[in-house]
Amino acid sequence: MKEDEKIPFTAHLEEIRDRLIKAFIAVAVGFVISYAFKEKLFELLMHPLVSVMKKGDTLIFTGLPEAFFTYLKVSLLSGILLATPVILYQFWMFVAPGLYDKERRLLLPIIFLSSFFFLGGALFGYFIVFPFGFQFFLGFATETIKPFPSMREYLSFSSKLLIAFGLVFELPLIVTFMAKLGMVSVDFLKKNRKYALLLFFVAAAILTPPDVITQIMMALPLMVLYEISIVGARIFGRRKADVSEPADDEDNAAEKKAENPDD
Repeated sequence: MKEDEKIPFTAHLEEIRDRLIKAFIAVAVGFVISYAFKEKLFELLMHPLVSVMKKGDTLIFTGLPEAFFTYLKVSLLSGILLATPVILYQFWMFVAPGLYDKERRLLLPIIFLSSFFFLGGALFGYFIVFPFGFQFFLGFATETIKPFPSMREYLSFSSKLLIAFGLVFELPLIVTFMAKLGMVSVDFLKKNRKYALLLFFVAAAILTPPDVITQIMMALPLMVLYEISIVGARIFGRRKADVSEPADDEDNAAEKKAENPDD
């Protein structure tokens, strides 16, 4: 009995290992491709900051290997973004064995939408949040106080925000999927809207720098995404009739047994 119980567990671990290896290979391939365009990629990443900097201001690096390692990290970040569909595919395929056949049919649309929402969140951060946030930070400069952002600090700051916005934009998909499985309902989401609002601001405070502007610019989209989640749950969520079907079947079976006690 113990050996039978251990086999599924070891198989489970082997599957995790195999899927992680495939995800790492995808990231490595994305990294190699991105490294060939490292200067262009970093220039693209710098654009929101450079566009709000004063004429003559530049980024600096304060250590000899800083520029080299910054380019490596930029290539890695780009590789992760390129490998996002593969990473999400491996994740959902790992979850698939625990789903019913009807639910497994939703995996391909979910994988596509997961990639779409993640990249959409990263682009929202890049085009909307970055320009306003950087302009706010540079607004503290004076004639005697000059900003000299370094390559390392800027990359660390921007990459965290890009990944954070990509992850939070997965909210509608996650909530809709949970509603499809019957884990949450539209009434539950509406009833707990005020608690969700509080959690959004707490999450924004944790994921973003300690300034009110950036926190609000993350919390507000989360509020909109939560409302979209409610709409998704209403359209794709499990109906009450679907939930009550097993109970109805049990009642019918009990009635038949009562009518035919000999069976």
